[in-house]
Amino acid sequence: MSATAVDDRARYRANPTVLEALKSPRMLTREVLAGLVVGLALIPEAIAFSVIAGVDPKVGLFSSFIMAVSIAFLGGRPAMVTAATGAVALVIAPVAPTYGMDYFIATVILAGIFQVILGVLGVAKLMRFIPRSVMVGFVNALAIFVFSSQFPQLIDAPWLVYPLVALGIVVMIVMPKITKVVPAPLVSVVIVTAVVLTFAITVPTVGDQGELPKSLPELFIPNVPLTWETFTIIAPFALGVALVGLMESLLTAKLVDEITDTHSNKTRESWAQGVANILSGTFGGMGGCAVIGQTMIGVKASGARTRISTFCAGLFLFLLVVVFGDFVSTIPMAALVAVMIMVAIGAFDWHSVKPSTLKRMPKSETFVMVATVVLVLITHNLAVGVVGGVLVASVLFVRRVAHFVSVSRTVSAAGDSVTYVVNGELFFASSNDLTTLFSYPEDPQHVVIDLAGSHIWDASTVAALDAIETKYAALGKTVEIIGMNESSQRMRGRLSGGFE
Repeated sequence: MSATAVDDRARYRANPTVLEALKSPRMLTREVLAGLVVGLALIPEAIAFSVIAGVDPKVGLFSSFIMAVSIAFLGGRPAMVTAATGAVALVIAPVAPTYGMDYFIATVILAGIFQVILGVLGVAKLMRFIPRSVMVGFVNALAIFVFSSQFPQLIDAPWLVYPLVALGIVVMIVMPKITKVVPAPLVSVVIVTAVVLTFAITVPTVGDQGELPKSLPELFIPNVPLTWETFTIIAPFALGVALVGLMESLLTAKLVDEITDTHSNKTRESWAQGVANILSGTFGGMGGCAVIGQTMIGVKASGARTRISTFCAGLFLFLLVVVFGDFVSTIPMAALVAVMIMVAIGAFDWHSVKPSTLKRMPKSETFVMVATVVLVLITHNLAVGVVGGVLVASVLFVRRVAHFVSVSRTVSAAGDSVTYVVNGELFFASSNDLTTLFSYPEDPQHVVIDLAGSHIWDASTVAALDAIETKYAALGKTVEIIGMNESSQRMRGRLSGGFE
């Protein structure tokens, strides 16, 4: 076995491991209860996302069950939860009403295939290009998104909903100060539900969100023609689902890494998401990706750290819906709204908006963070916000780096030659102005350009150097370029003279 393989295994080793959790009653209890809380929280969202996607509620519920269980075994980020999500639902929403359920399921399966291919190709490595300011914007936008998604349950609701939500929030604030053995969100849900049932309070419940399934998911082979026309219909939607799902999953994995101070295998997570989507589609599910809200409930609010919590979330979701559906239907939505509000408050990076932080942070960093948040809120799509944030950050970075190039001019004592010393990174943004920094008519016959303090990165720079030589040649003067490093020499040797 190579040293690299050993290093990777040590780096991605779960801490704690599943075996360690199984040997510790305290840890195992925490993982199982965290799974129970997450399973409860998945039910209303899965139903809601099914409505967005234009399919029956059981499609979202079965998808969440299958994906959570499968990712518990296959995924690269322990304790992260995968299920039906709003982002995926928005992308795939036009398929079922326009083309029918068979095309819908075929789209989900193809999206999974795309994700497996992208995972194998190493798309996860692109995560390193997402700057911290975009990550902060993603987290803050997500918190706002989770919080605002609770408004439908609070607007025009019976007045008793508000004190029940307040009660749930108070329980979650006080409970950790008393004990952390039992997750505070679970205690909150139990207490609020008990109050509603004891006093026969009439408020919206989980059962009001849609009918819960009563049977196991069945194998679903989509009846679509295997033709190029079918591929052209479903491929754009499938690719959208694949990209959005991978982006949200990898960003969520990175966030959990930071919270738990552990590493996760992003490449494994990428192809595992694809396999989970293929399995979801094969059993009639709508597909999905990592659900950051429920992941935060498990990891941050309930202390989950292993795959056990993710497996239990899927298992409890199935048991609660199929076996205990009648009881789950009586859980007031106010109890789950309180949990999601606390998740939103806990997920938001309050440090990033403190006046002291804003004063100290470069304005460009703050602008990128705000741009990411605004794009997410406008489009209701986390992936669009992240891509937009990365583009804004890239433009600002290029603009800033472009001004780091300096050129100094020194004429020899004899006056028969001039030396230009160029310092800084030379690429398209900085080299475009390079040709304007030379005094062509005034310079003597011999011109030396010293590039020892710079580096040639692209064809734009080589073209700029060629243009400088051409201008001097037109005046009958010679140019000598010195000090180039080996990489720059290879770049110029390969490209010079090829722009005419």
